[in-house]
Amino acid sequence: DEEKNAGMGFVQLFPAFSSVSMKRLWILNDLYVHGDYRKQGVGEALMKRAKELAVESNAKGLSLETHNLNVTAQRLYDKSGYIKDTEFYRYFLKL
Repeated sequence: DEEKNAGMGFVQLFPAFSSVSMKRLWILNDLYVHGDYRKQGVGEALMKRAKELAVESNAKGLSLETHNLNVTAQRLYDKSGYIKDTEFYRYFLKL
């Protein structure tokens, strides 16, 4: 029942474009699962649906980042087939 499950969690995706590959890509900006529903497969289901959307839109892939101490999320991303980037540094300009 969709209404019953509406508050279990969400995944927020932003579209982007790779000029090198000339293909769409998606940035997975947020993944949240309500505390009452954690460890019940909700995060995995959300990640699966995000992947399905990327495939449906003929995207190059999905990109995400997480805090280096967030091992729970890292386990989910590893399990979902994501590869940790060890080649590039991430920079941020605080304003």
